[in-house]
Amino acid sequence: MKRLLFIILAVAVVAGAGSWVLFRQIEANRSRALQIYGNVDIRQANLGFRVSGRTQEMRLEEGDPVKAGDLIALLDQAPFRDQVNIARAQYEQAQANYGKMLNGFRKEEIDQARAQLAQAKANVANAELTYQRQSSLRQTNVISKQDMDNAIAQRDTTRAQEQAAAANLNLLLAGNRREDIDAARAQMENAKANLESAERNLSDCSLFAPSDGVIITRAVEPGTIVSAGTTVYALALNEPIWIRTYIDAPDLGRIYPGMRALVYTDTNPNKPYEGQVGFISPIAEFTPKQVQTRELRTDLVFRLRVVITKPDKFLRQGMPVTVKLIERGSLNETSAIRK
Repeated sequence: MKRLLFIILAVAVVAGAGSWVLFRQIEANRSRALQIYGNVDIRQANLGFRVSGRTQEMRLEEGDPVKAGDLIALLDQAPFRDQVNIARAQYEQAQANYGKMLNGFRKEEIDQARAQLAQAKANVANAELTYQRQSSLRQTNVISKQDMDNAIAQRDTTRAQEQAAAANLNLLLAGNRREDIDAARAQMENAKANLESAERNLSDCSLFAPSDGVIITRAVEPGTIVSAGTTVYALALNEPIWIRTYIDAPDLGRIYPGMRALVYTDTNPNKPYEGQVGFISPIAEFTPKQVQTRELRTDLVFRLRVVITKPDKFLRQGMPVTVKLIERGSLNETSAIRK
């Protein structure tokens, strides 16, 4: 009986010791910081004109810093200024024509049409009297049949002229047709759009820096004829700057977006940069040749983007770095963060 108790007690002690060791190992794994390796990744913008033309000024050299909104290059503006002048004249002409259509006919034109109608009525009255006289004479055979036919023709002609004059007056009083007004307005809007396009092309002769950064490539020189979209400068942006790195599949469950990170460089390893995980790829990849993981073996990994909170000029494109991902409850390394 004593022997049985001893055996049971020994088994319990061994099991407890094993559980304690396992618990300590799990806690150690949870408290350690994940250490991975990567490279600095800086965004680059290829800058060019939206219009083609001859370059007039290239104001910056490679390595020059720029601020957002700085004028960095110019095209020859003369051809575009001519196009603006032509488009403005066409717009003003279309605008005047549209105003004319809206205002209708002038009072003087209407008065003239009234006078023409009055004259036509007078002609009709005179032709009617002539016809009456000729008709009486014809009955007594005093005039020939030809004279009678001429009187009838004259009467009918003056009546038609009266009707035409009356119709012309009514047309002037009614004003322009709605369709003609709409057509004139469309022509004016088309001319306005052409003017705005010409002005936009003129403004596109000036190239401005879209963001703060550093010129890394000057591709053309003054006098060069460039097409629309041709790169004339390459600009490395100051922000954002992030680290392109990879994490092994077994550690994927330990990271999350917004997770704190410390980024160490070989230049100043005692003052790490602070950052956070900004992107976790949903697609697995094989270990890239230029990046070494902790296990130093080919395995499935997931790409990460660690965004630097306060970057500076010492972070350069492609620079190798060491990244420590700080889990919740891990050792406090705040004192080592770069100020």
